[in-house]
Amino acid sequence: MSTFSIFLVLITIVCFLLIVVIMVQNPKGGGLSSTLGGSTQMGGVQKTTDFLDKSTWTLGTILIALILLSSLSFTGTLSDTDSKIIDNAPATAAPVTPAPAAPATPAK
Repeated sequence: MSTFSIFLVLITIVCFLLIVVIMVQNPKGGGLSSTLGGSTQMGGVQKTTDFLDKSTWTLGTILIALILLSSLSFTGTLSDTDSKIIDNAPATAAPVTPAPAAPATPAK
């Protein structure tokens, strides 16, 4: 298993965890939730909200770091190296010179 594949697995796990953490959080004011009554936070719920908020930021930072590290480990073996646009001919080709003009024949 290549390092790029390991990074892909780790990125997938972090994305799944980030989705779960975001879905568990309560909406925080604004939007439709505040106009429909919203919810008030009691004593111990504030600590849970702080934990979920910190874990969201931590998972987001880990996700960005994994993406950047995976781009450094990518070798490009799946890319198309035989380009149809770029010609593989050597760049030191001899310049084309025009043929000498034929001598003018005098009219009789």
